[in-house]
Amino acid sequence: MQNPEKRIIEFINEHHVLTLATCTENSPWCANCFYIYLEDENCFVFTSDNETKHVQDVFVNANVGGSIVLETNTVGKIQGIQFNGIMEKPEKPLAAKAKKAYLKRFPFAVLMKTSLWVVQLSHIKMTDNRLGFGKKLIWKKE
Repeated sequence: MQNPEKRIIEFINEHHVLTLATCTENSPWCANCFYIYLEDENCFVFTSDNETKHVQDVFVNANVGGSIVLETNTVGKIQGIQFNGIMEKPEKPLAAKAKKAYLKRFPFAVLMKTSLWVVQLSHIKMTDNRLGFGKKLIWKKE
């Protein structure tokens, strides 16, 4: 599998909060999650309580979307990604790697009673106005 290009990965790694979108019974929902990105697996890792609406939604429909954005008022600096993929609980050996990496970045999470989740990415669209107004970089899983 070919990973997204370097500029997309760099943007993802510069941030730590994503907005996750789920949908069941024609009712969309969004949640904000602290994340890390595992480049070799091309997935986001985050924690969430199984009782949250977005996790309950995923038990019905694992297809998710989301975004990561740079907050700016300067049009020429606008950057952000939109993504979609499959949200799931990681299996071994990914679970151990994901937990270790997540706790390294967010050590306070060890105290939380939450579950580890991943989004296996299938599509990313990055807007980067630094490359020209409305410039898009697209990655799709083959």
